[in-house]
Amino acid sequence: MFQRLMETHVTWATVPLRLALGLIFIAHGAQKVFGVWNGPGLARWVANPTPFAFMRPAWFWMGAAALFELIGGALILLGLLTRIGAAMILIVMLTAVFGVHWSGGFFLQNRGIEYAFALLCASLALLIMGGGRISFDGVLMRGRGRRR
Repeated sequence: MFQRLMETHVTWATVPLRLALGLIFIAHGAQKVFGVWNGPGLARWVANPTPFAFMRPAWFWMGAAALFELIGGALILLGLLTRIGAAMILIVMLTAVFGVHWSGGFFLQNRGIEYAFALLCASLALLIMGGGRISFDGVLMRGRGRRR
């Protein structure tokens, strides 16, 4: 099962996708966890309410979201356990689309789903394809007959 998780398609298409998505989520996660780049930091971030009432306790879910962004972004950038990192980002973006931005409509200028939906779709593509070329997944699977 672990080998299936790390299996990757031999393609260059995932490289720019991984670079962009990884950097975006490392930056956003670092804002929430460490407070860099005018971010709230973890103590202030986990004090926020959750987007859904069933997400209790709020500190747990908000902390998980921040760590999923930071760790998921790092995994995606490195192409290491890419599918796990993409799943982490996908979960956060599903919550952002339906719990935070849905009421704003589509366009970003109205706090709509446009940007979060694009990030959700990019993470879905990586979940399907894996890390691709120049990824630790590909290096670790080399010689095991599990690259496509």
